[in-house]
This record gives sequence, C-alpha cells and structure tokens, in this order.
Amino acid sequence: MEPGICYIKPEYLLTEVSGNSEAAPAESSESNKRKRADGETEDSGGKRDSKKDRKRGQNKNRPVFKEDRYSHLCHSLIDGPGGAPCALANCRYVHDLDAFLAAKGEDLGSECYVYATKGYCGRGVTCRFSKAHTDDRGVNIKKENCDAKTTQTTFNGITPDLQVRLRKHEYNLDRSKLLIAVAEKIRDARKERELQEKKLEVQEKNLELQKKINQQGDITIDHEAEAKAAEGPAKEDEKTIGSAVDDSPVGRDADRKTAVDFREKLVLSPLTTVGNLPFRRICKELGADITCGEMACAVPLLKGLGQEWALTKRHESEDIFGVQLCGNNPNVITQAAQVLQETAKVDYIDLNIGCPIDLIYQQGGGSALMRRTNILELVVRSCASLSEQLPFTVKMRTGIYADKSVAHELVPLVEEWGASAVTLHGRSREQRYTKHANWEYIEQCAATAKQMPVIGNGDILSFEDYMERRALAPHVSSVMIGRGALIKPWIFQEIKEKKAWSPTSTQRFEMLRRYCNYGLEHWGSDTKGVESTRRFLLEWQSFLYRYIPEELQLSPPQKINARPQKYRGRDEMETLMSSGNAADWVKLSEMLLGRVPEGFSFVPKHKANAF
Repeated sequence: MEPGICYIKPEYLLTEVSGNSEAAPAESSESNKRKRADGETEDSGGKRDSKKDRKRGQNKNRPVFKEDRYSHLCHSLIDGPGGAPCALANCRYVHDLDAFLAAKGEDLGSECYVYATKGYCGRGVTCRFSKAHTDDRGVNIKKENCDAKTTQTTFNGITPDLQVRLRKHEYNLDRSKLLIAVAEKIRDARKERELQEKKLEVQEKNLELQKKINQQGDITIDHEAEAKAAEGPAKEDEKTIGSAVDDSPVGRDADRKTAVDFREKLVLSPLTTVGNLPFRRICKELGADITCGEMACAVPLLKGLGQEWALTKRHESEDIFGVQLCGNNPNVITQAAQVLQETAKVDYIDLNIGCPIDLIYQQGGGSALMRRTNILELVVRSCASLSEQLPFTVKMRTGIYADKSVAHELVPLVEEWGASAVTLHGRSREQRYTKHANWEYIEQCAATAKQMPVIGNGDILSFEDYMERRALAPHVSSVMIGRGALIKPWIFQEIKEKKAWSPTSTQRFEMLRRYCNYGLEHWGSDTKGVESTRRFLLEWQSFLYRYIPEELQLSPPQKINARPQKYRGRDEMETLMSSGNAADWVKLSEMLLGRVPEGFSFVPKHKANAF
C-alpha cells in the first residue's frame, strides 16, 4: 500500500467524482462559481494557486459576513414595547419595533436554548427564537426563579471599569516592573558568573597546554605564574553584580508542587479561531482534562480591547483552564500576565514561543523567542515569580528550522528560570504541520528536564497513536492534542476507555447541535450571534470532514496526515459530513441555524485544515 493514503473498503469506494471532494477550497474567487447542494449557484474558492506561489498559514482576503450596524434595535426596546424610552438624542439604532421585527424574519425554531437553560434570554425580541419567551404583547418573559448570579456559567472577559483603567493607564503595574528589574539583575549576574567560568576554563586549558610543552623540554615555565593561574581569579572578581543568586535546589533539583498537576493529563491544545469556548465545552464533555483559551496577544490585552479579552473567557465546566499569551516584549508580557493574575479566573498562564505565523514571527514574538533567549529568560523569570499559586508554562516547537533543533537546549533553561511545565510540539516553525511530529526528539528533550513536566504534542488521532507515542517517549508526563481533537473530539474518551469509538452520523449531528446551542449561549441568539455561531461551526467543519469511520477503513486506525480515497458513507448524512466541499458544510449549518444570508460564502481561515 502507498504511504499517506487511507484505504477504504471496496464497497464504499466511489468510481466517479461526486459531491465528496478531497479538500476544501482554499481561496475565494468571484469568477469561479460552484453549485450549492440545494441547486443554487454561488461563489466558491475553487481555483488554487500553483504550489510555488501558494501562501501558507491563512487564506487571505476571504469573504466575511458583516451585519449593518444600523439594523440593530435600540437597547431600550430589547424587552419589547412598554419599556423606558431611549435617553439618547442622537441614538443611531432602530426605534421602530414593528419595522425591525418585520425585517428580522421568521424564527429559526420554537425553543430558545438560552431561555430553556437560564430562564431569561438577554437578546429579547432580537432573538431568532423570540416566540419561545415573549407573551402575546411581544414582551420578553423572565422566569420567576431566574437569578442572574446563580445562572452565570461564563467567567472572565473585561469589565467596563477595568477597560477604563487600562485605557487611561491608571492600572498599577509596579509589581511587574519590579519583577522585570529583579529578573534583569539575576540574568546579568548569571552572565557575569558564566564569563568568569569561561575565563577560568581558558586559563586551565592554557595551563594544560604549557604543561605538555614543558614535558617536551621546549620551554621553561614560570612556576609562580602557574600557581596563580591554578588558583583562579582573585576573590574580588568572584563577586556577582546586582541581586544575589539563590543557589539552592528549590525549583530545579527539588520536587516542585504547583497549584496544577500537569502529569498524566489529556490537554486540549490552544487553537486559534477553532479552539473557542463552545468547542472546549464539547471536548470537556468528551474527556479532556485541561483546556486553554485561544492565543491572546499581550498588547491588545493591555489596551483593553474587548475582542482580545473575549479570548480569556472560560466556562464553568472547564475545571482546569489557562490563558495563552503571545508577545515580543518582556515588560508587556509580564504586565499582561499580572493583570490576568489579578483580575481573571485562570489556573495557569502559558507563553507561546512556537507560533509560526509570519506576522507574529517577524515582530519577534511566537517562535522567534526561541532564538531570543535573553528576552525569553526575562519573561519566564518575571512571570513565574508573579504567584506561587499561578503556574507559568511554556509551549514551544523543536526550533525555527527543520535541520536545526534547539528545544533540547531550551527545556532545561526554562526549568531553571521557573517554568512549571513545557509543552513541545514535535515540528519546527519551518515545517508547520507538514511531515510527521518527531517524538524521538520530544523524548530526548523530556529526558533533559529534572522535575518539570514535559507535555508532548503532535500527530495523535487515535488511542493506538497515543500508546505508540507514550512508548516512544516514556519521560513525557502528559499529552496535548490539537488537530486530532478538531477532527475527532471524542479522542479523549477513546484514550481513557482504551478502545476506539465510532459514533454514528446521528450522534455526530447531535454533537453539532450541542455546539450550536453552546454558540448561541456564548455569542448570542440574535442574528449577529447566529451568524457568528455559523462561521465558527463552518471553521470546525473544515477539520471535522476529515474523520473517516473505522468501519469504512480497510486498515484502521486512521493517520492524521493520510488522505482518504474517494468514498461514500453508510447513509446520506455520513456522506454529507465527509464532503470536502464548503457548499456541503454550509448545507449542514442550514440544517441547524437556518438559511444563510443572501450573498453568503465561506472559505476556511486556516490552511492547516488541508491534509
């Protein structure tokens, strides 16, 4: 059998090209039209660039749905007629309730998930399921036993008070500035000590060389100079400059007890765009132990930008939850970590030094920090010192270039600097998601850590993959799963039960329905919230379609980079879910969230969804 191909049983093979294409369209093209599943024609991203010119990472200039701001209903009418009139003389929102309701269209269903679970829907009459919680007069209903405090299930984000303090630079960041100053002194003292050690090493080598020459009788040695060289530098040279260095084994050789135990856990990787709160809820239900929010940049957090702070939100079901930071400046990263530690409900903070995105890398952040060790040391030392109860972890790749791995040098360093755990993705920045993750190298790096847990990451899509990688890397403490969870969210359940699980198309569709309900609760059940939920559902479906049921495979289990032969499912829904055509993904979303807006088209944000 040819490697890189997932072979399908003969009875499910397709001999002709049908709706099941191999890969999702990569870029949008106005001249290229595709046939939608319901027979209508719409734009698609069919035409690909040549392999040489194709950009990696993100699909640029893709169409994004934007709702007209002036179609929003004024907040004074959210709960229907009879409320207090709008107090703003120049309010630009809609005040004609009847006209708004006529333009809103028919409800998408008879039951509002938010109202059914919480007893009150904050979207009121703008909700696309509003008939479930409005009376005959059109007034929004609130259940008698509904209490906003007891029904709160989502935490973090930014409050108006915190936003004002950050934007006016009134938040006290003296503690992080002091920690940076201390870290700089420790770093400078370490450099001075290493310089003295190198000088002594050079002197010892020169002394050995002179001894060899003397034994040959070529030169007479000044024995007084020899004695002085053997004694090493004078005592005043041995004094360190600045802050004293703690030489005790605490934090290095000694056992360390942190607030979070990272050993023998199944960790969901922080995933940009697709690793949102509703998706993490699905993974928690299916067995994930530790979750982490999407990568948040330190600068927008300190500026108080709401869309960046939204990435820090956690659901109550996420019992161990972390926030991942990205940045290029130690002062900014430490300040952002301080604000999170003091204002957000998080269990650990993670630093991303493996992000391969060009924009982040070119600015000196992400994987660029793997070669900026002086800056990295300041970040890790200062952030790890913020609180003993808030572990600080680091996520890295093998290196920047495929032929030059440096992680084995960094792992013992970040442990010495105070990191509570390190996650290692077994690929370089240059490789991104191509080739296979190098678990032999992950094991080599894990063996260099003394007490710090090392979490392995890469290419796990089945229980068999998990067992194989754990056998290859016995020093690895836990495993992090990213793309494998996007393709097969129940992989955590499989690993814990130690057996494969092949859900039916009905079970998979119900999982999508739960995701949509969680999305409507998180992003809102009005038109804007529905379309946000649809967009993120489609982003997830651009990975989900790659799952191949075990019963259809000739030699299971499926490998993460193996491209399947063209096949049909055991029923119509399974065939639709396996389609790589974005038009079929849109059809799935319409089954759950109603018809798409006129002119709607979708192109995946990340090209990592491809094989």
